[in-house]
This record gives sequence, structure tokens and C-alpha cells, in this order.
Amino acid sequence: MKPAPPPLFVLAAALGGAVGALARWGVDATWPAGTGFPWATLAINVTGSFLLALLPAFPSVRRRPVLPVLLGTGLLGGWTTLSTYADQGRALLADGRPELALAYLAGTLLACVLAVRLAHHWSTAAAQQEFELEEGNE
Repeated sequence: MKPAPPPLFVLAAALGGAVGALARWGVDATWPAGTGFPWATLAINVTGSFLLALLPAFPSVRRRPVLPVLLGTGLLGGWTTLSTYADQGRALLADGRPELALAYLAGTLLACVLAVRLAHHWSTAAAQQEFELEEGNE
């Protein structure tokens, strides 16, 4: 069993998560999906995937253990949303729009993978390894 995280890490995850969730809520409120394609959730998840994969590129993030918790687990964890993505795909299917549901679900997955791949161009393998060793990828 892993030991409990330091209180500073818990606070960082909570504060980052609150800010990320509020930002996502703001985007959803400004750019609602309505009955069409869920563009806001697609944009949120793609930008979140890109930014999370970009974190190892910054030495300041790699060298301060609380920053991956604040920015990755907290902020970007609150920003991105698997549950809304899945529910919107389900809703499109329930509305009798299987082609749109498949395009949304597969397109989001592909776009997120491509965003991660693109972000990896800005960090070296050594930087990514350093990030993982410092438990920034947990």
C-alpha cells in the first residue's frame, strides 16, 4: 500500500481540479452541444491531452514534484472529461445517430492520440523518463 500523499499534494490536486472543472464548465456553458456534434467536449479533451503530454517538456515542472500534481492531476484532470465524452456518445446513439456517434467517439480518440504525439515532439525521451521517475505520470 502506498503511503498517503503529502497534504500539499492533496491541496494542489484539489485546487487545480476545481479550477480545471470550472474552466470546463465555462466552455460547456458558452459552447453547448445542443443536439449537434459535441465540439466543446472534443476541444476540451484534445487540448487537455496535448497539454498533459506537454508537461515533461518544461524543466520547472519536472523538477518541482507538486507541479505535475497541480497541473496534471488537478488542472488538466478537472479540465478533461471521459464521462461526458462517453455520455455524449451514448446520447447520439440513443437519438438514432450511430454514424455521428461513431465519428465523435473515434474522432475524439484519434485526435487525442495525435495531440499527445505532437506534444511529445517538444520534450526529449530523457525529459519524459525524468518526469516518469519523479512520479509525474501517476
